[in-house]
Amino acid sequence: MIAPTPSDVRFRVDPGDVPPEKAARRLHLTVERFNQLLPRLLARGFPEADPDTGCFCLEAIDQWRKLRTPQLFGLTDGTRVAQAESAQGATASMGDRFIEAKERRRHRGPA
Repeated sequence: MIAPTPSDVRFRVDPGDVPPEKAARRLHLTVERFNQLLPRLLARGFPEADPDTGCFCLEAIDQWRKLRTPQLFGLTDGTRVAQAESAQGATASMGDRFIEAKERRRHRGPA
């Protein structure tokens, strides 16, 4: 029997989680400066490193950066909608909201 031969085609795999050196580079900082600023960044909502790997999620870093100026990325309306939904959800469960909607339709009468 002949052993399988590896494929010549190799695909680039972009990492989702990166070490602090690359997270620093994403913010255009040296790793030393990044480590100095990290407590302040975390206080402002910067995504924390994974507790097991110590790596940072690049997508989370990018989203954090965009949320600093949401109006430039079309995130303002989505943020308001999410806040409104969470405020409503805090006062009523999904079942309660369903029952309330059903009651409103019943009191409206036939269309």
